[in-house]
Amino acid sequence: MATGPCGVEFRNAFSCFHYSDAEPKGSDCYDLFKTMQVCMQKYPTLYNKDLSDDDDLSNAIQQADSSDGKEDSVKIASATEKDTKKS
Repeated sequence: MATGPCGVEFRNAFSCFHYSDAEPKGSDCYDLFKTMQVCMQKYPTLYNKDLSDDDDLSNAIQQADSSDGKEDSVKIASATEKDTKKS
């Protein structure tokens, strides 16, 4: 990815994210990622492989972010109880 036709755009966006101190991390890199995305859209045969998987991943992340965390708390509590009973 770093050596293709959008390599410069990728490296700029990746470096920005890597060194970002913003909260949430990388939120100050939006314009660079948008530039990379626009470039990648010009080369669909190179960069659109498994595009539907990326959409599924994005949807899963959005759902996880919007959940209130109750399910995770229950899973953690259950795992902790099991570990405590083993001791």
